[in-house]
Amino acid sequence: MAYQHQFSDDSTFEYPLGKVVCVGRNYAEHAKELNNPIPSSPILFIKPATTVTPFAEAIVLPKGKGDTHYETELAILIGQKLTAADANEVEAAIVGYGLALDLTLRELQSELKAKGHPWEVAKSFDGACPLSAFVHPDAIKDPLNIEFTLKINGELRQHGHTNEMITAIAPLLAFISQHFTLMPGDVVLTGTPAGVGVLPTGAKLEAELESVLHIETTVK
Repeated sequence: MAYQHQFSDDSTFEYPLGKVVCVGRNYAEHAKELNNPIPSSPILFIKPATTVTPFAEAIVLPKGKGDTHYETELAILIGQKLTAADANEVEAAIVGYGLALDLTLRELQSELKAKGHPWEVAKSFDGACPLSAFVHPDAIKDPLNIEFTLKINGELRQHGHTNEMITAIAPLLAFISQHFTLMPGDVVLTGTPAGVGVLPTGAKLEAELESVLHIETTVK
């Protein structure tokens, strides 16, 4: 099934999926676990719409390209155009919160980084962004401290709180909008906490956003 935006309460969203803007190393402990320096400003890259697949459907790993790593991230659905916005303007543009996996061909990414090349072929393959349904902003108790988790085969692997972000949600969206326009239907992935690793074939995944969103899926 092709991906289309939806909310967990089955309400609809009129805009189609646009681009997915991703943020690298937005949690200090994740940067440390990969022996990367902590950035002084957000590291941005884009996944095209062709990377997105429904999170609840089975994840199909690419063949013959080395290990695929999972990175669980809070996803933000944009509902208003943002161009050169400031942090006080972005809250009204957030129409949903969800969860995503930023799937990464880690060995290939490391090779590209060593050569000073862009990461896209390691991050933007078809199916590289499983994306959940969204919950409305009023379902989130504290947008400054959103909790999310990932379990693999029942074992907790990632546990994030957005108050641990290097760049928080509002200034992050404002920063992105200073460089390129965010449009209704775009999605922003806000970075991953520590605990990333290889996504094994046959695994069962359970992802949870606070107590308002729960996703289960398997890996092919």
